[in-house]
Amino acid sequence: MTASIPLRLAAVILAACAVVAQTEPQDRLARGSGAITEQRIFAELIDHDRVRSDALVEYSAMRVYRVSDPNGKTHAQEEGRMEFHAPDIKKFTITSEQGSGIVRRLALNPLIASEVKAAHGKDRHDSAISPANYDLEFIGEQDVRGHRCYVLRAIPKRADKYLFEGQLWIDMQDFAVVRIEGSPAAHLSFWIKRADFVRDYEKVAGFWLPYKDETEVVVRLYGKKVLTIDHRDYSVRGKFSVQSRENHCDSGCGVQASSVLPAIAEQSQQ
Repeated sequence: MTASIPLRLAAVILAACAVVAQTEPQDRLARGSGAITEQRIFAELIDHDRVRSDALVEYSAMRVYRVSDPNGKTHAQEEGRMEFHAPDIKKFTITSEQGSGIVRRLALNPLIASEVKAAHGKDRHDSAISPANYDLEFIGEQDVRGHRCYVLRAIPKRADKYLFEGQLWIDMQDFAVVRIEGSPAAHLSFWIKRADFVRDYEKVAGFWLPYKDETEVVVRLYGKKVLTIDHRDYSVRGKFSVQSRENHCDSGCGVQASSVLPAIAEQSQQ
């Protein structure tokens, strides 16, 4: 069973931001009120995220989880429908499977289960993209799939495997996360030499939802493995009356860096 351990590690190194749905805000940042700053972007991101999260009622989407090598050869694949019901219910129903049963059982299934479990608030760690965990450094502006974005460097405030270091792309109009690129802020295990991830979001029926995840892991003795998750065929229902943004956040506010970071930290030690 030793050969299955690196494959499990390759699959659980999914790091990005939580599958907290983001819907279009009703108000915009006043462009004429002064130069944009990192602190202002941070504040707007957190404030708008709370409004977006409150507006989401439910969604469902088809997902394809795939573990492959750098040449594209698939080791295992699992397809199914993920359902979310506010505030904290997720359910995944498998519709098809192919490839290695060991990889699916020891890698993909625990990965999916950890996301469902985290949605319920179990095994939740402080991985939020918030001022308590990160400093932001403004880099510039860039277009991502037609969305004009602020580009910022995310600098973790501590070496913590539940955090990441990398870059954020924030939509200039909606103040929603469009892309995250990075790697864990702390060493994960003896087996993992390097892990790099990209998560993209796309606007679907007025909501910003996960579009694609890709994580590349260099595993000691076994080389590079690639985990991809494709999200498609969304069905979304949201509220159309949004509460005032004047409500104050508590210390837990902030976009979540990943809903499965607990799986990364725990299983990378096994």
